[in-house]
Amino acid sequence: MVRRVMVLALFLFAGFCCPAPQIAQAATEDEYFELMKVFVDSFEQIDRNFVEPVDRRELIEAAMRGMILKLDPHSTYINSNDLKQFNESVDQEFGGIGIQVSVEPKTRNLMVMTPLPGTPAYKAGIRAGDHIIEIDGKATADFGFGHEMEKAVEMMRGKPGETVSVKIQHIGAPNPETLEIVRAVIKTPTVLGDHYDSDGNWSFMMEGEDKIGYIRLTNFARNSVEEFHDALEKLKKEGMRGLVLDLRFNPGGLLSAATAISDFFIESGVIVSTKGRNTEEQVFKAHRAGTYSGFPMVVLVNRFSASASEIVSACLQDHKRAIVVGERTYGKGSVQNVIPLEGGKTALKLTTASYHRPSGKNIHRLPKATEKDEWGVMPNEGFEVKLSDDDLEKLAISRRERETLRSGEAPKNEFVDPQLGKGLAWLKDQLTAKPDAEKPANAVEKGKDKDSEKPEPKAESKKEGAAILVPRTNLFVDAILEFLRAQPGRPVRAV
Repeated sequence: MVRRVMVLALFLFAGFCCPAPQIAQAATEDEYFELMKVFVDSFEQIDRNFVEPVDRRELIEAAMRGMILKLDPHSTYINSNDLKQFNESVDQEFGGIGIQVSVEPKTRNLMVMTPLPGTPAYKAGIRAGDHIIEIDGKATADFGFGHEMEKAVEMMRGKPGETVSVKIQHIGAPNPETLEIVRAVIKTPTVLGDHYDSDGNWSFMMEGEDKIGYIRLTNFARNSVEEFHDALEKLKKEGMRGLVLDLRFNPGGLLSAATAISDFFIESGVIVSTKGRNTEEQVFKAHRAGTYSGFPMVVLVNRFSASASEIVSACLQDHKRAIVVGERTYGKGSVQNVIPLEGGKTALKLTTASYHRPSGKNIHRLPKATEKDEWGVMPNEGFEVKLSDDDLEKLAISRRERETLRSGEAPKNEFVDPQLGKGLAWLKDQLTAKPDAEKPANAVEKGKDKDSEKPEPKAESKKEGAAILVPRTNLFVDAILEFLRAQPGRPVRAV
């Protein structure tokens, strides 16, 4: 009995319970205590009497996941093993050498998809298509079947400043070369352009078009706002006349990044609002200062565009700042708060609010929603362009060709993107019909609206409990992974 009371007290005071005001809303203190007692009694019986010894921590984590399964697909418990990878996905930053690697399906060889410009691997001479033979003296051929990528990532990532030895077989070279590469902080870019220029940097002006810019955002991470701002400034200096913002396959990310990027394009009004049961309503509004205007815009979306992508596309559509081209989006309109547990060793990602687009229309797709119901972001009338599975595969291959950094080689792909083509046709019509739109993109000068001046882009703070949108439901992830596995391009990891 003493042990049971001690265990119950441990649960009550170690953070496994809600604060008293919230408890009172859900149940009386007596009822709450009785429910916790059932849990503790069950835990004790399993711990003592199950036929084989069980790991107590595994029991607790299983119980946590069981509780969360009764909530929604977007809430989850993140254990200590997964927390590092989760934070890296938000920060897009890690210690490594700066290459994207993949596994060839037939040979199981590790191949470099592309080096990231300016990274240690790029400076050391590693190029797309090179094979990785050894890492720190261990042959990659000896990595376990199906674990080649996992082992390679584990060995090549590490503390910045430390050295890793990598034996590389260059394309066309008679013998492999061993390189001693010093790890550095690698920032995976989330803002991509149309193609690489001769210096190995992204060019955001489309080839063969008359001053039409192209920005592709892969997800909304901590560095995305700064990257996006830099791309806009570059396009502004080059005299951009129109812009394509590609949010296809973008699963979301930070709410703060979504609102800041939306704010670049509208001068006033609501960007998005969030409402929760135990949180005050938040209304995010645009500011005039720092707005990029004077040019038409197209936003490309598809059925894999979710969450923060839907905030941006809905905002620009409702304010008539851009037209939306492509397919109806995924339909994820809820906000997850990342709550640290155990002093930051683990975390709880919990749905705490829902968000609403400026027009008030619903975005979230409920479990029983049909195609006729209101959810997601629909393309503008006349601009719905659906892609077949075959077209999606060709689009993915085409993108990967453009993301591969090669010396003096242009991307080799003849796929014609019908969604992009539809958007470009509209932009050209706008530029032809409206002489005023031919003016280069200009930002409103700082200081003209001091009360609503935009702050300079800066890195997202790591404040505990910061609201973060992470729309990857299990079904969503499975669909993406299944699609990627079926492609010749193969899944890719950065190291």
